[in-house]
Amino acid sequence: MTTTSSVAGSVAGAALVGDPAAGGCCSLSRTPVDAATAESMAAGFKVLADPTRLRLLSHIAARGCESVCACDLLDVVDISQPTVSHHLKRLVDAGLLTREQRGRWAYYTVVRDALDQLRGFLDLS
Repeated sequence: MTTTSSVAGSVAGAALVGDPAAGGCCSLSRTPVDAATAESMAAGFKVLADPTRLRLLSHIAARGCESVCACDLLDVVDISQPTVSHHLKRLVDAGLLTREQRGRWAYYTVVRDALDQLRGFLDLS
């Protein structure tokens, strides 16, 4: 077994990329990405590699186009308000969320184009 197979095979139920039994060879992208695009996408994936950020993003995305108050996110994850704010700032800095200040609280909205770009890169169809 090759290193690639053992890593990919460690994900429960995941088909191996390029595994003929899973539908043949496939490409992660139609064309290779340039350095700037790779850097941008890597930053987005790196931010999403944190489980707390994924939970926060998922909660905000579940509200659709509606903005979500940071005060409503405190109950989503069992961490302090400053830590929630830190994670939200990382998502905003990566371009995955927008932030709008309304009085004392900040409201967050998903940047659909940014998530679509990341999803599109991983689309194997």
